Amino acid sequence: MQSAVCPGSFDPMHNGHVEIIARAANLFDEVVVAVSANMHKTPMFSLEERIEMAGETFSYLRGVTIRPLRPGVLLTDFCKEVGASAVVKGLRGAHDLPYEASMATMNRHLTSLETVFLSADGRYSHLSSTLVKEVHSLGGEVAEFIPRAVQKRLTDAGYRGHTR
Repeated sequence: MQSAVCPGSFDPMHNGHVEIIARAANLFDEVVVAVSANMHKTPMFSLEERIEMAGETFSYLRGVTIRPLRPGVLLTDFCKEVGASAVVKGLRGAHDLPYEASMATMNRHLTSLETVFLSADGRYSHLSSTLVKEVHSLGGEVAEFIPRAVQKRLTDAGYRGHTR
């Protein structure tokens, strides 16, 4: 069985993430969505909330599981723990490649873990979690860019900004 890990902080998850993970699910028998804490950012949602939203979002996809990626754990160790032979990363454009390529090279050097890059669908290549948070916090409408589970939490809880 071929399995892969799609890592990220997913804070919040947006439709670009969903599209990449859904495509990965067509390529691998199992896809583990590894939800991590990003030490360099202040989260909008707790790790538990992000795991719950990812679970709701991917409940329809067979072979997709959601797991926390604990702080201080190397991605390569996490992949070994879950039996994954590859990491799947989405690329929004050429600007993402240098950073992601160096990470992929290091991962391959450490453990022979391969990285599969998927180019983002043009409808989502402009999206980032940071941009979604910023637009939302300034009162902009982001519903068309995020899964229902995220929109529901933004609306129900009135997270850090305005909702419409």
